[in-house]
Amino acid sequence: MPTVNIARRFCGPPDRANGGFAAGALARHAADIVRVRLERPVPLETDLDVVTGEGGALELRHGEELIARAVPAGLQVHVPAPPGYFEALDASRHYLGFVEHAYPTCFVCGPKRARGDGLHIFAGPLGTRGLVASPWTPDHSLDAGDGKVRPEFMWAALDCPGYFAARDDRKPMLLGEFTAHVDRRVHIDEPCVVIGWKISVSGRKYEVGTALFDEDGELCARARGLWIELR
Repeated sequence: MPTVNIARRFCGPPDRANGGFAAGALARHAADIVRVRLERPVPLETDLDVVTGEGGALELRHGEELIARAVPAGLQVHVPAPPGYFEALDASRHYLGFVEHAYPTCFVCGPKRARGDGLHIFAGPLGTRGLVASPWTPDHSLDAGDGKVRPEFMWAALDCPGYFAARDDRKPMLLGEFTAHVDRRVHIDEPCVVIGWKISVSGRKYEVGTALFDEDGELCARARGLWIELR
């Protein structure tokens, strides 16, 4: 039985895994595109079993406890045209997390992570386009062994920009569902751009899109996420 064990480095909140990374770690065991539902916080430094469930679903379990479930799914998301790298760099200077951040050591978007440790994806508002954007240059610790970024790190990169696209007031929310597809893995040290945008709102539920582009502006990965505002 395959297992997933998420190192403490890849946290979102200090005591649990970053949702996008955890979803990507489970999705690596699937043959096709899947929608990952995070049923509860994903623990760190813990062996989690990957179990095949009904209808081709994959379940991430800790003993009898269901942590996450991945089901085959389509991914329909209209991806806006990306900004240039320097436009994204300018947007990132207005990143809300620099002012106040609920989880400043988040692997993806935490400003208190050292360079080469966290991803440092700081998605800020992009003028009047309704997008948030950030530059991202993946470092050597993310290498899959072939000079390209491991897929679960690209899933992680697509996670947090969705939160900052959903709201601009830092209201606490949790990632509930995440569907992503990596069209092409980007190279280590390649200057990339990540964007996020809001798709719809229904009560406390915010549906968002995110996308990742290479240095030539070509789409390399895209995702659709569902964020849920805490009561």
